Amino acid sequence: MQEPLFLRALRREPVERPPVWLMRQAGRYMSEYRHTRANISFLELCRTPELCAEVMATAVERLGVDAAIIFADLLPLLIPMGFELDYVLGDGPKIYNPFREPSDLARTRELEDLSEMSCVFETVRLTRAAVAPLPVIGFAGAPFTLAGYLVEGGGSRLFLHAKRLMYTHPEAWQELLGRLARTVARYLRGQIEAGAQAVQVFDSWVGVLSPEDFRRYVLPSLQELRANLPSDVPMIYFGAGNPALFPAFAELNADCYGVDWRAPLAYADSVLGPHRALQGNLDPAVLLGSRETIRRETLRILDAFGSRPGFVFNLGHGVHKETPVENAQYLVELVKTWRADDAKLRAEKQ
Repeated sequence: MQEPLFLRALRREPVERPPVWLMRQAGRYMSEYRHTRANISFLELCRTPELCAEVMATAVERLGVDAAIIFADLLPLLIPMGFELDYVLGDGPKIYNPFREPSDLARTRELEDLSEMSCVFETVRLTRAAVAPLPVIGFAGAPFTLAGYLVEGGGSRLFLHAKRLMYTHPEAWQELLGRLARTVARYLRGQIEAGAQAVQVFDSWVGVLSPEDFRRYVLPSLQELRANLPSDVPMIYFGAGNPALFPAFAELNADCYGVDWRAPLAYADSVLGPHRALQGNLDPAVLLGSRETIRRETLRILDAFGSRPGFVFNLGHGVHKETPVENAQYLVELVKTWRADDAKLRAEKQ
């Protein structure tokens, strides 16, 4: 049997059209998800594989996408590493015992036994069964993004605590990121063993760094993570927020790079090269606009990159909770009905 469209695109094999899936495609913008969350906390939901598989299977069915990413979160992995995590309504994740000094390495466990994350592996298995034959994507946070949360004690705009630690105690910083990299690699291998056919590494906050600091303080941990993943399972790296980092991203040698809406796809393509797959990059806020706007912006991307070998259509970040579901459905339908011949006709008319 032929591999699913999404996996063929990641491997830059011939495809009849670009595949499409959406980051955060199961979330608060769907009434079914809100109904599920009505009587359960977010952390409890993440620890209930049956519900995680159900909300993702529902989203996949409603949207008609070409892949399912497991329903989970980046941060629960930090709990068995020794950190107290909670999600505060209206304020996001909070870590009550943040990592602030080199001495905190003594209480930071590198995970070799991932049994405490078995609920995520079960989520992979149940999701794979629920959405078959569509492929399932596993995921984890990148070392820098996880370290950012650990040191700041939650989200941040500037990540000043993290940068202070990085600059003033570089040896402790590298040790922390190394432990995170090896832990994340084992975590992703566990997801692959449970049935994930591709994995995405989210570096949501790496855009606060300069290219020089990324290479010096972050890239080694990412390369260690990459080296400890199976070479036959595609890895997508999504580093958000700073297009100037793309030349440094290329040194990671991921199979596919997610591109956020602030980075032109043409620029990412020219820097990363044609031998890597690209994923992106519609501004998720476009889905709050009119259908005319959604169509115009979607076709702009597709007409330029839909015929590129190794292109996956996605948003440049996750679906906003204010998004009308029918707009997301319309977007997916636009991608699935796009044809290269139509793009040529549109180009000739201009």
